[in-house]
Amino acid sequence: MKKVLSSAYKFSSSWTGTIIIVLFLIFFVAQSFVIPSGSMKRTQLIGDFLFAKKFSYGIPTPHLPWLEVPVLPDFNNNGHLIEGPRPQREDIVIFRKPQTPKVHFVKRCVAVGGDELLYMDKRLLIHFHDLTTEAQIKEKYPEAKILSLRGKLWAENPYMSKYPGIQYAPENFTAFEYLAMLYNNNKPMDMYPVYLDELGANAFYKKVEEDHYYMIGDNRDNSNDSRMWGSVAYKYIVGQPWLIYMSLEFRSYDEVFNGDTYGNGKDNARLSRVCGDHPMESPECEALWNNQRYTVRWGRIGRKIDTIQLEEPIE
Repeated sequence: MKKVLSSAYKFSSSWTGTIIIVLFLIFFVAQSFVIPSGSMKRTQLIGDFLFAKKFSYGIPTPHLPWLEVPVLPDFNNNGHLIEGPRPQREDIVIFRKPQTPKVHFVKRCVAVGGDELLYMDKRLLIHFHDLTTEAQIKEKYPEAKILSLRGKLWAENPYMSKYPGIQYAPENFTAFEYLAMLYNNNKPMDMYPVYLDELGANAFYKKVEEDHYYMIGDNRDNSNDSRMWGSVAYKYIVGQPWLIYMSLEFRSYDEVFNGDTYGNGKDNARLSRVCGDHPMESPECEALWNNQRYTVRWGRIGRKIDTIQLEEPIE
């Protein structure tokens, strides 16, 4: 036994052993990610560095880190070496964007295969395919959240009361306005327009495909998500965010004030809190922002996502 332990210690102490152990952990146990955009703002912040559990939904086919090249074939044709449980409604999930699989996204799963969604300005309605009676849906959601539309029962914004980080706070225009612009300009999108006679209102509709998951950011008016490019198949599911090991405010004044070319990352609410009475476009505001740039959010380090998502956000 001592010989075995001694050999194992020598192996783990070598460069080869260290690399193999690190890759094993990255492939099968946990991987580091950083939140790059504000689509989950208030629940997860830009600059949160976190570990993700790679085994939450089975074991995904391992990829070389940074290069994102698969090191093994997709034997099961479902993106996983070992098939596991599927994402559940309300889960925050790390996944590969179906259109660009080398890019990881983090969103909340709001609906699963068979569910139907109606989306209006600041209103997300979900018909849960497995809650078929009024008693079943009232057991999970208060009566005030339940609507009868198109001959079915729908829950309105069903997760907002449980997860305080979910918000509708547009930086430019609402997500509903953005979807309308996509539709009016014949641009690709995943939902299609319907008219709701009961409400006298326009909405966008989607029924989620089997073994697919509808992912929407908690920052619902500033999120590039399934509403634009579609449901996420199980083969693209990677894991769940687990623990924040560093949280750093690294954005420049220009990034926070203007966002990128498409407005992503714009965060005038945060800028306004930092600058106080100074106008956001003023040199004084820029100086105040730069003075606190690269600060560490100590209160988030070592915190589990499962806990943080249930708390009232401070950002």
